[in-house]
Amino acid sequence: MVEELAIATYGLTKQFDRHHAVNNIELRVESGEVYGLIGPNGAGKTTLIRMLAAAEEPTTGEIYIHGDRLLRDDSNPRLKQRLGYLPDDFPLYDDLTVWDYLDYFARLYRLKQPHRRRRLQEVLELVQLTSKRNSLIATLSRGMKQRLSLARTIIHEPILLLLDEPVSGLDPIARMQFREIIKVLQSAGMTILISSHVLSDLAELCTSVGIMELGFLVESSSLDELYKRLSRQQIIISTLGDLERLQRELKNYPCVEGWEVLTQKNSLRVNFSGGDEESAELLKALVHSGISLKEFHCTTEDLESIFLKMGHKQVS
Repeated sequence: MVEELAIATYGLTKQFDRHHAVNNIELRVESGEVYGLIGPNGAGKTTLIRMLAAAEEPTTGEIYIHGDRLLRDDSNPRLKQRLGYLPDDFPLYDDLTVWDYLDYFARLYRLKQPHRRRRLQEVLELVQLTSKRNSLIATLSRGMKQRLSLARTIIHEPILLLLDEPVSGLDPIARMQFREIIKVLQSAGMTILISSHVLSDLAELCTSVGIMELGFLVESSSLDELYKRLSRQQIIISTLGDLERLQRELKNYPCVEGWEVLTQKNSLRVNFSGGDEESAELLKALVHSGISLKEFHCTTEDLESIFLKMGHKQVS
């Protein structure tokens, strides 16, 4: 086995009756990565994560964590103790205080004093809940409860963190706070696999992504490679003048492969097949033709656009 791989699966399959929730997946996640798992509801993401967390028995196939075989029996209990798993529906105990809740789980993981007290203080500081240590969980906001759930997941200092839809239902500020915590954990060397429907969050966090469809892993690569291979260049163009005149002018350039009229007044998102030199030539030509430009900047398709495009290809 390749020991530098944090996760390696071989022919991993989970079948419920006649339905294959996960189908022959060969997943590779390198140590220290933040790996984003993308896919529609029913794609098999949760089932895959549950198998990686030893919460679900594979029908066939093998899982290796840092080179060690992961089984649900008692053959390697130390390996399971190094996993951190945050499911999307893990219950909190509302009648406990924040401190007592974390202390309870620290005891389950057999953390001894004085290390246990120090560890509780560390994770509370990391998730920005130190001031809430004596508060009842029932009084916390949804974002605070999710950060507390993350603190419980990392209390025992796992080497691999598995997060299933951790930002579901959170407001933008709570999502931002959660993202910052994940970045700190990655900088400390933790390997993180995270599934989410909020693709903008994954694009900011992840080093690699996998796309699941109907139980299959249809794409798995670094984010940079994915953008390079599948993301088209686009140019946002706004004019102070007649938008129809701008559209007529764009038809004269072979690198322009169509456009979308944006909701902002007099703006287009242009699909462009050329490089930097061609886009510079286009800008010069538009100015030379007398079109009054307010905005002209190059960008690339985001992760959401790539995912939707790939999903369409899979369906078709």
